[in-house]
Amino acid sequence: MIAHDFSVLLPEILLSLFAMGALLVGVYTGKDRLAPMLVWVTSGVLVLLAFWVGVSGPANQTAFGGLFIDDAFARFAKVMILISAAVVLLMSQGYMERRGILRFEYPLLVALAVVGMMVMVSSGNLMTLYMGLELQSLALYVVASLRRDSIKSTEAGLKYFVLGALSSGLLLYGASLTYGFAGTTSFTGIIQAAQGETPLGLLFGLVFISSGLAFKVSAAPFHMWTPDVYEGAPTPVTAFFATAPKVAAMGLFARVVHDAFGGVTGDWQQIVAALSLASMFLGAVAAIGQNDIKRLMAYSSINHMGFALMGLAAGTAFGVEAMLVYMAIYVTMNIGTFAFILSMEKNGQPVVSIAALSNFSRVEPTKALAMLVLMFSMAGVPPLVGFFGKYYVLTAAVDAGLGWLAVLGVIASAIAAYYYLRIVYLMYFGEETDGLDGGTHPVLWGVLVVSALIMVVGVVNLFGVDGAAAVAAQTLVD
Repeated sequence: MIAHDFSVLLPEILLSLFAMGALLVGVYTGKDRLAPMLVWVTSGVLVLLAFWVGVSGPANQTAFGGLFIDDAFARFAKVMILISAAVVLLMSQGYMERRGILRFEYPLLVALAVVGMMVMVSSGNLMTLYMGLELQSLALYVVASLRRDSIKSTEAGLKYFVLGALSSGLLLYGASLTYGFAGTTSFTGIIQAAQGETPLGLLFGLVFISSGLAFKVSAAPFHMWTPDVYEGAPTPVTAFFATAPKVAAMGLFARVVHDAFGGVTGDWQQIVAALSLASMFLGAVAAIGQNDIKRLMAYSSINHMGFALMGLAAGTAFGVEAMLVYMAIYVTMNIGTFAFILSMEKNGQPVVSIAALSNFSRVEPTKALAMLVLMFSMAGVPPLVGFFGKYYVLTAAVDAGLGWLAVLGVIASAIAAYYYLRIVYLMYFGEETDGLDGGTHPVLWGVLVVSALIMVVGVVNLFGVDGAAAVAAQTLVD
């Protein structure tokens, strides 16, 4: 029995052992000179684990008495988390090395954060949920303040830590209320207690847990940490924050509302719909006045999480499928966009000012075209893949009787299109200035171009992501 339990957790165990073993190697060697190689090794391990998780044996297994769930939903989320973390690590290496901030600990902290994310999406119990969440958060607090000589980076780490502690308190209070009224921390026990006439205390528990999880996905009004942390953290760390942790948090959110509170869909549907609406409009409006591209991407992220939450608010299997498809597209677009941001330099120094993109198409026409495709896709312009992501969640909302939310979502999308198209306008029609340098790191150029191509070619069949998402959603909702 114990052997079976450990075999279910084998990917997480192996990644943890790798990180701890590499730390020991670093103790006895000149660690920072090994950092570039460790980035590549860690990325390779993450990709291998993604392949293993994607094609390994039978799904729908549980371990340790239901504390850990290995099903198609968890595997879909884990593959996204592992691949996005691996790609962001590869993108980070050259940028951080050139600026002297590549530390031996960086890839290992990312690996440990990924372990926490994998545990989060496989949680079958409030205890497991919290363990995974804190393992992820503790590693992210450190990487946010990785640039020790920067006041902004230190401030970002401190803000994230303080507000993260607040959100953890909310979540723990909700978990304690849930345990008090359900008599168990197991999701299967909670769903039995939350049938029919739900105790008021259990509903309060649901509200507090939802608030804690909304912080992790940076949904309004729990978004306050996002712009400052995105701006202050080193750009590769910001790219990581914008991808894998978002998938993990949305996966955990879906797991909690369907596995633990699936019997009271009407109650949590209102909460998620309100979070979705607030996030879409705040992200759309607040980004308009931004001059820093990293802060703009923070508000863009809030806006996109609003659309992902719209799919979740539907409360149906198709709604979960739409959310998963949307997250896969969102991660791909963000990775490509941050590859471009990482390549923004002037005289060898990083640049984050949007104004610096003025007339960039004359310096680097290929990169400008790739960025145009990504911006159009983020805005939801057909026939790019980003349009189909929004189409999925809007359809799910309408099918679930949330037509009002879908209509407001379309309005928010139209508002958000302004700041995406503004970047395109600047690149192609901006004033002649002494702008950015040409040339870029081969890895960044490759990631940017591949992401843009996926946005174009993916319209044929979404590379089968929709089929895998449908299977994953059916597993969770059934």
